[in-house]
Amino acid sequence: MTQNAHRAVFCDRDGVLNRAIMKAGKPYPPTSLAELQIMPDALPTLTILKNAGFLLLGVTNQPDVARGTQSRQVVEAINSTLLRTLPLSEILVCYHDDGDGCVCRKPQPGLLLQAAAHYGIRLSDSFLIGDRWRDVEAGQRAGCKTVLLDYGYSERKSEQPADCIVASLADAVTWIMQSMRKGGGE
Repeated sequence: MTQNAHRAVFCDRDGVLNRAIMKAGKPYPPTSLAELQIMPDALPTLTILKNAGFLLLGVTNQPDVARGTQSRQVVEAINSTLLRTLPLSEILVCYHDDGDGCVCRKPQPGLLLQAAAHYGIRLSDSFLIGDRWRDVEAGQRAGCKTVLLDYGYSERKSEQPADCIVASLADAVTWIMQSMRKGGGE
C-alpha cells in the first residue's frame, strides 16, 4: 500500500492518458503500440497530483478483447508503456463487453471499489477524470467527484452532469487542486 493513500485520482486511459483514435465522431483505443500517443500534458499534470499526495490509478474498459478485435497482449503493452512513462501506481482493466454483465465495466463502479479496497482509498475524497459518460457515471456511483474532459463526442451524455466539465487534462488538474484548497484537503 502506498503511504497515506487515502485520496486518489482515477484516470480513464483512452482520451485522458493517451490520445483516443477518432472514427465517425467516436473515440476508440489505439490498436497497436505504434498508435499510442501519450497526451502531451499527462506527465506534468499527473506529477502535480502525485506531488500533492494523490494515489494515481488508471481505470479502463477494453471490450475489444472480449469482442476478439484486440489482443490482451496489446492492451497490456500499452498499459506497460503508460506505467513506465507516467506516475501511475496501477492501471485496472475491464476486458468484458456490455453483455457480460460484470461489475467492473464502467459505468459500473467495480474497478474503483476494487482499488479502494486494495489501497485503502476514501472515495469521497477522490476524483475520477474521464472523457465519456461511462467514466462519469462510474465515478458518481463510487462516490467520487467527477471531471469530464469534453471533446464533443457523438454519443450520449451521463444522466447527471460531472462536477466539473473542462477541455483538457491540465484544466482538470487545476480544478482538482482548487477543490482541495477550498475543501482543506487532508
